[in-house]
Amino acid sequence: MENDFWNNPMLKSMSTEKLQFLMNFASKDKPTEMKDMMPFLLSTMNTAKSKDIQFTDPETELLISLLKQNMTEEESAKADKIIRLMRERKSK
Repeated sequence: MENDFWNNPMLKSMSTEKLQFLMNFASKDKPTEMKDMMPFLLSTMNTAKSKDIQFTDPETELLISLLKQNMTEEESAKADKIIRLMRERKSK
């Protein structure tokens, strides 16, 4: 999946600043425990916000797919549930 991720056409149209942020994100050690995923993702998004970087929904999906690339199907389903809850909370 990693190669598929980096070959995504959306990356070609992404600003240099966002792409650099994404590459830094990709190089970080990702949480292996589900309980650590939400704080990690929120921290990453807050860091982006503090640098005045805003990701579109499709770009956020790319970040999430990178985060989930080494998860089992069960972990990925749990991650999807957490992300849905985050989105619901954000939209309120």
